[in-house]
Amino acid sequence: MLSKASLFALAALSLAAAAGQAPSPQPAAPATQSKEPAPQPGQATKEPPDPETELQRSINEAGNDRAALVRNLEDYLLRFPDAPRKLQVYHAIVESAMQLRDQRRALEYAERIIALRPEDAEMMLFAVELLERAGDDRSLVRAVGYTTRVLDRVEKTAGEGRPARTSQSDWGTEQKKLRMSVYLIRGRLQMERHDYPAAAADLETSFRLLPNPTAAVRLGEIAELRKDYNKAIEHYVSAFVLPDKSGQPVDRREVRRKLGNLWQLVNGSEAGLGERLLQAYDRLAVEPKPAESGRHNKDATAPFEFVLRRADGAAPVKLADWKGKVVVLNFWATWCLPCRELEPLFEQVGRQFENRSDVFFLAVNDDEDESRVKPYLEREKIRMTVVFSDGLDELLGIKAFPTVIVLDRTGRIVYRAQGFDPDGFAPALSGAIERALATS
Repeated sequence: MLSKASLFALAALSLAAAAGQAPSPQPAAPATQSKEPAPQPGQATKEPPDPETELQRSINEAGNDRAALVRNLEDYLLRFPDAPRKLQVYHAIVESAMQLRDQRRALEYAERIIALRPEDAEMMLFAVELLERAGDDRSLVRAVGYTTRVLDRVEKTAGEGRPARTSQSDWGTEQKKLRMSVYLIRGRLQMERHDYPAAAADLETSFRLLPNPTAAVRLGEIAELRKDYNKAIEHYVSAFVLPDKSGQPVDRREVRRKLGNLWQLVNGSEAGLGERLLQAYDRLAVEPKPAESGRHNKDATAPFEFVLRRADGAAPVKLADWKGKVVVLNFWATWCLPCRELEPLFEQVGRQFENRSDVFFLAVNDDEDESRVKPYLEREKIRMTVVFSDGLDELLGIKAFPTVIVLDRTGRIVYRAQGFDPDGFAPALSGAIERALATS
């Protein structure tokens, strides 16, 4: 939901500033014949009240009393219905009404703002929040209407207004997140109105734009009401495993209860539920690797055909340059504690062969989120050459971390160690490299 503090901060500042500023010069009105009798000699001319001066007086007289400020500003609007600062006054009343928990008055003036500025999507979403709190069907229908107007505007202006310093990719992601959120809001409103077909359509669109746990759990609830239990389980599983990267958190304990209850109802026990959750996690919650990670190696069928990106951004490593030599590969990930323990021993073995030009050591990172790698390397002071796996892990059948592999001069695997044995690791790896070097 919107932060009301951030929403009205600018308006409050504008109102305070407006009260201390002189009004903007107005163009001179054309001369007309006055209906008032001409002042008699010696009679003072009565000046009309100045809106800016009266606004300042209304604020000053209220002091720190929010209720008095609302009364004074409403009285001010009665006296100056076309005041130049009317929009800022509306914003100030909305803010004060919310602090006074007067939601009816806040909604009234929010809708006045919308009437003056129909393009104000933030105020419309704020009105939606207040209407949803009211909860009656008439209010919910109005809330759906406002949400639809916001959505129409977002859809029509999706490619406009990109800040100069924001990349097209980042801008597209933000726009997609915004559309996801608005469809989610409208879907929730339709659920509260018990219009489940309309709710399901909006929630499915929200989930399709950006998989999020909130849409998933509500889709599960709709499916459960329709007694489509298998589909409900699928949605609840998604809601449970999906990370909250969209600003739409869910109560995972509640999701767990819904899921466990339904799984028990369908299967008679919770046997198999854990495996189903792990499968869903692997499918939904793991970040896909960047497209470029396999772009240059999609046709590679042998290790020496691979070109691997360096984690420090330097020129890629072409394994073809090391064909005819022994290559030692350490497959690791930043989240793997045994990998961290193995790394200094791997470097130690590397130093034993640093004077040999026919041995090449590489640390091959296999993180799904590659943005974690550079900070890790800087923090841990890794001296070994680090590359991304870029599909080499699939070719060599890497299933767990750490895994150390030695390739002979032809690219054939002559040594594989999966896991980490601190006592025997260094001598075992050194011996495997010596044997590979001894083979012509």
